[in-house]
Amino acid sequence: MAATTAQHPRPRLRADALRNRERIIAAAREMFVEYGADVPLDEVARRAGVGNATLYRHFPDRGELIHRVTLYVVSRIADEAEAALAEEPDAFEALRRFVHAAADERIGALCPLLSDGIDPDHPEHLEARQRLERDIEALMERARRSGRLRGDIAVGDLMVAITQLTRPLPGKGCTGFDSFVHRHLQLFLDGLHTPARSELPGSAATLEDLRQRP
Repeated sequence: MAATTAQHPRPRLRADALRNRERIIAAAREMFVEYGADVPLDEVARRAGVGNATLYRHFPDRGELIHRVTLYVVSRIADEAEAALAEEPDAFEALRRFVHAAADERIGALCPLLSDGIDPDHPEHLEARQRLERDIEALMERARRSGRLRGDIAVGDLMVAITQLTRPLPGKGCTGFDSFVHRHLQLFLDGLHTPARSELPGSAATLEDLRQRP
């Protein structure tokens, strides 16, 4: 488990420095998805179009960069949930829009960062997770009230499906896997409709349930 990232007040960045920081985070996210968290940081700097010194000025070590990338991804997913809730008049279509947008963030590929690369009790991560869970539950509750979402699933069930369907398959023989993700997500979403065609085993999974399991 990575050591807790110390919290220090950050001076306000100049516009160019802020752009560089954002480019580094975006490039690191892409490369973590493609190659894993051990990708050389000089390769991250190269993709971001900055020098190594600039990268290390913003992120003194790999742990800090992973910390910021995970916060970036969780924030983007929460933004998608809030936008879907605010902009889609149809409750189930809002849920559908969110699921496909969350899949585009490739959270399955980033799972090793979330499980091994961060301190889950860091205040920033706690706040980000709480926001995400609150936003997804609002989407699901609205869809339940509309009568179109079955009532025997919870936020954890939804996130397990998105995570599993966006996790890269082992080996190099499935290079076209990404092209099927949204197709299979649609099959999953069809299974969430009421009336349910079968009774699910076990109980609905919350995000807390997922965190407690080894």
